[in-house]
Amino acid sequence: MSRRIKRMNPKPRSRDERDDSRPFKARTAKKTGPRPGGKPGAKPPRFAAERAERRPPKAAPEASAPAKPVEALLPTKVQTVKVTADENNMRVDRFLEARFPGLSFSHIQRVVRKGELRVDGKRVDSKDRLEEGQSVRIPPLKLDTPKAAGELSEGAQKTLAALKEMTIWEDDDVLVLNKPAGLAVQGGSGMTRHIDQMLEVMRDSKGQKPRLVHRIDRETSGCLLIAKTRFAASHLTGAFRSRSARKTYWALVPGLPKPKQGRISTFLAKEESEDDTIMRIAQHGDEGASHAVTYYAVVETAGNKLTWVSLKPVTGRTHQLRAHMEHIGHPIVGDPKYFNIENWQLPGGLQNRLHLLARRIVIPHPRGGVIDATAPLPPHMQQSWNLLGLDASRFDPIENAPEE
Repeated sequence: MSRRIKRMNPKPRSRDERDDSRPFKARTAKKTGPRPGGKPGAKPPRFAAERAERRPPKAAPEASAPAKPVEALLPTKVQTVKVTADENNMRVDRFLEARFPGLSFSHIQRVVRKGELRVDGKRVDSKDRLEEGQSVRIPPLKLDTPKAAGELSEGAQKTLAALKEMTIWEDDDVLVLNKPAGLAVQGGSGMTRHIDQMLEVMRDSKGQKPRLVHRIDRETSGCLLIAKTRFAASHLTGAFRSRSARKTYWALVPGLPKPKQGRISTFLAKEESEDDTIMRIAQHGDEGASHAVTYYAVVETAGNKLTWVSLKPVTGRTHQLRAHMEHIGHPIVGDPKYFNIENWQLPGGLQNRLHLLARRIVIPHPRGGVIDATAPLPPHMQQSWNLLGLDASRFDPIENAPEE
């Protein structure tokens, strides 16, 4: 397995001539008026009946009008609907969730999995995307009415408190959590607690649940972006797709990467075995291979044994940073999948846990402006920084890395 890191040629070159592995250079009053029915100089009515006659009928405020029961909107028999322009490119599960607020995730997955929901007469997957004008056959549905905030169980209240404790940025549309290491973002085999499941307690009055916008590995801590509304989810997902989101990761690796700043460009493909799944370095054209680009920069060293590096993924492949650092000979400390240096001893006092932090995320806000959130070092990494004498307030040279 060859390494592909080369020093930058100072001579300017065209885009077509650029090498895929090159360093980068370091460089953010209350309104009043006459009473209803009153006339200037008129005497007040003496009897209640007269007052009632003169008083204009009071219009009920719009907010207090009785809401149409959500249950009435649920199909009790098979029906076929058309995908509207606003629903174009929407995932099948999101389509059902938006059309029928309060419908449980498990019920959505069940009707799709069993083929009870059809698009243009064909079976679909819950992650398939719809197109305007398509016909969607919807079977009878069952609503799981969300509980009001005051009706949360003791367990749900603890979950809500845990999410609030993780929150590092929030407004009406967006939530950024500082996900702890060891807590999965989504469920898997035998997994009962994960972020997506915890978000169930945050369903609003319409039954809408906050949505995951991206993922980070279970053992990686740090910034996790959540959309609280469908409007925000659409815009934030688009920002990731167009690579408008800038993410910064911190990691601790053995040795000293050379050059100290560089660009790693490879193809990655999934390799599955009976009990594990890893990403391997692949060649262009290999089955399942996707191009992956990462910038890295050395921030500070601890002797010649360990180095604090800052990482900036341009693409968002599974295990991209972990596989790329292993590829250049500096796997992340504590990585159970990719750390394969023989006879390497972990310095005393450091925990054998993945030393990878989703440090910062900067992304355009759906309603204008910018979301800029930073996560602190998790306890096991803070302990390592303290023992190694690393200064977390140092300037991070990855700030000056290119955007592509």
